[in-house]
Amino acid sequence: MVTKALRREKIKFRVRKKIVGTTGRPRLSVFRSNGDIYVQLIDDSEGKTLASASSRDKDIQAQKGTKVEKSKMVGAAIARKASALGLADVTFDRGGYLYHGRVKAVAEGAREGGLKF
Repeated sequence: MVTKALRREKIKFRVRKKIVGTTGRPRLSVFRSNGDIYVQLIDDSEGKTLASASSRDKDIQAQKGTKVEKSKMVGAAIARKASALGLADVTFDRGGYLYHGRVKAVAEGAREGGLKF
């Protein structure tokens, strides 16, 4: 029996074979839980997380709005942190989730913040 979580893991591994974050172009990884969303800029060559943002950050959690609106704020927050590190290009890793709803909102927020993928 294939569960939804197992199916997502299989998709994630299939995508991860092709997507690799480097120092100049890190991987923007998305994790979505039922209530929150988390993003990280990851340099796979060194195995380090360069920056992270989530809907649990105090400035985002204090805002009113739906989960989709907060996801867009998370995308903008990671874009600000990336520009502070001098990064403009990233590789988007949707983590096995469909590019729809909150995952799409993170990508739009990051693009509006100045990230290119």
